[in-house]
Amino acid sequence: MTLIDRDAGVIAGIEKLRFFDLAAVGGSGSRLRLEDGREALDLSASWGAASLGNAHPEIAAAVGRASADMPGASILSLVNGPAVELAERILATLGGGDRRVWLGHSGSDANDTAVRALTAATGRPRVISFERAYHGALTGSIAISGHPALDQGEKAAGLIQLPYPDPRDDEAADAVLEELEAQLARHGEQVAACFVEPILSDGGLIVPPSGFLAGLSERCRAHGVLLVCDEVKVGLARSGTLHAFQVDDVAPDIVCLGKGLGGIRIGGDSGGPHGQPQRGKGGAVATTAVDDERGEAASLRLRGEELAGDGAVITTSVDNEDVPGAGLAKRVDHGHEVAVGFRGDDAPDGVATRHERPDRGSQHTEPR
Repeated sequence: MTLIDRDAGVIAGIEKLRFFDLAAVGGSGSRLRLEDGREALDLSASWGAASLGNAHPEIAAAVGRASADMPGASILSLVNGPAVELAERILATLGGGDRRVWLGHSGSDANDTAVRALTAATGRPRVISFERAYHGALTGSIAISGHPALDQGEKAAGLIQLPYPDPRDDEAADAVLEELEAQLARHGEQVAACFVEPILSDGGLIVPPSGFLAGLSERCRAHGVLLVCDEVKVGLARSGTLHAFQVDDVAPDIVCLGKGLGGIRIGGDSGGPHGQPQRGKGGAVATTAVDDERGEAASLRLRGEELAGDGAVITTSVDNEDVPGAGLAKRVDHGHEVAVGFRGDDAPDGVATRHERPDRGSQHTEPR
């Protein structure tokens, strides 16, 4: 019996989103070892959760230290040293201020907690989010998502969803901001927060036009609406800056992290004190992802800039397994434009390509 057969017999289908028949039994760096002995390139870094690579030696060592000398398995009932250290390091990357960190189990958990906490704390029942946005798979995070994969979930009462601006349309960002202003003029006093992915991830890897996040922040603040940046999939150096929102130099009220936060399943909110943290010993592990001592963000930014030339396409030239994604891109000039919208921060999970159709010419972009 194959591993795929065994998986089908014991793992619930509700937690599977499989696009190919691959069964991994191990891995290291940017490679996964399959059941049949072949190796596969983990080009998505396990959907962003292994952004430092599989079996990263520093993470493995940190897990070993945390397991060998555990200050309890929770921070609910007592102060936990590694958790405090992690929270301090996260806050240090956000420029200080009167903030607190909530530690949870995943990015979905972080967004779910933020929704519930913000509507309760502000007394405002409504939320703004974006079409095709994916904020998680728990009740609260599904309720504000706009991704079609989550259409089966019930949406939040009074949810306002805006289109995410198309970087190919010079007027798209202004049009979205105008719609936002109109919605805030009518409903601003009822809106607790605006949730935005600084790069729309699962909704199509769309990088918004420069200045869009700053315009969004300005309008939200004018109406007392809190800005929440969902950095779960595109944060922690994946975009070329440690936090993706830093491209537009904005200061969100809350930042939601997850996936690559240490190469293990852990999530967190950075904002006001809300909820009861549930995970303690992960702090010793997650600091590896937060520090960026080896300059992963700058390395990824450099590779993104290499892609920004006219007619750039992607070839797989993996030459640095310590930093998944670094060295992945190699510029090749094919004499015609196939890449669309590349910017220094446009290198999370895929490549947007422009397809030529005989009848209609250049059309939409698709992640590849």
